[in-house]
Amino acid sequence: MTSVTAQHARVLSGMRPTGALHLGHYHGVLKNWIELQHEYECFFFIADWHALTTHYEDPSLIPQSSQEMLIDWLAAGLNPGSATLFIQSRVPEHAELHLLLSMITPLGWLERVPSYKDQQERLKERDLATYGFLGYPLLQSADILIYKAGQVPVGEDQVAHVELTREVARRFNHIYGREAGFEEKAEEAKRKMGKKNAKLFDRLRRQYQEQGDEEALSVAHALLEGQGNITISDRERLLGYLEGSGRVILPEPQALLTKASRMPGLDGQKMSKSYGNTIALRDDPHTVEKALRTMPTDPARVRRNDPGDPGKCPVWQFHQVYSSAQVRDWVEEGCRSAGIGCLECKRPVIDGVLAELIPIQQRAAEYADQPELLRTIINEGCERARDVARETIDEVRHAMSLIMP
Repeated sequence: MTSVTAQHARVLSGMRPTGALHLGHYHGVLKNWIELQHEYECFFFIADWHALTTHYEDPSLIPQSSQEMLIDWLAAGLNPGSATLFIQSRVPEHAELHLLLSMITPLGWLERVPSYKDQQERLKERDLATYGFLGYPLLQSADILIYKAGQVPVGEDQVAHVELTREVARRFNHIYGREAGFEEKAEEAKRKMGKKNAKLFDRLRRQYQEQGDEEALSVAHALLEGQGNITISDRERLLGYLEGSGRVILPEPQALLTKASRMPGLDGQKMSKSYGNTIALRDDPHTVEKALRTMPTDPARVRRNDPGDPGKCPVWQFHQVYSSAQVRDWVEEGCRSAGIGCLECKRPVIDGVLAELIPIQQRAAEYADQPELLRTIINEGCERARDVARETIDEVRHAMSLIMP
């Protein structure tokens, strides 16, 4: 297994601009991103090309949705000074790497991605018999690999996409990592570490290659990451030399599993636009209150004095997110004894949701009134992203001999 060097320990994630963001996005993705931006070098992108995989017939809403998404990100707490925020299609290196990776990726790898058939089944009303839809997991791989991202925050249902990326990177490195004079260059890089470290590297390499000692591999990785007098290319060369492969051109990313979102929809199912059970981040307070006041409750509570079971009530799931332990105890006791009515039960949830949304909406209104600032943020983010992407695509072109002699 190829590890990612410290210099490449980046986080990469994106979102498709296919409509208004809702509380499910906020609790399931954005809150996690907001924490990650303070711990890692983060790249977060608006995946407009990915939106075309399912919305290619009418892309007219994508530009406006992209701007609204950026506003929501900023209002929720993403900081362009802490994370690079950009638009996928503004970094054409994504597309070039996707094309080049498609030359070496077996068709069967794409056909076996679990979400391929699942989404075809779920979206029967759309014609998804396109290469773009089949190939979108490989475009995701290009999104990750173009930044040599070390960690990719995903839910369990997306782990297969990261595993595909790892396989693609492994295959690419196997085919193209055996540069001319690889072993000589690796030996020269090793000498730059100094005699003591070079000797230690040799011992750890033998322990791993001859005995399969995984601890020796980990120690060797740490040794390489701590070397300040070798270049990134030398470090990647030595990683490949250590593991018995070629130079590591595209490091394999790791899935960074995010906590499962507890955010339910208004009907108790997962909050999703396709279920029509969402509360958008910028729904006005009156709309939010009405939606919560009218959401279904335990069907056993037909009359006010009928006892209920919180476990069968969608409102109880909202209490798990928004209410304190004291309020939850009050709800559980009051519901089971019919001591409180359903509208009384909903009041703390309504107050909690509005307390969370109103500050976000106020910040969103401020950003919406500053279109020039939004353009500056996205332009600067795209420029930073392209600088990194160009470095990777140059390495890939050299590895694949796509350069003039």
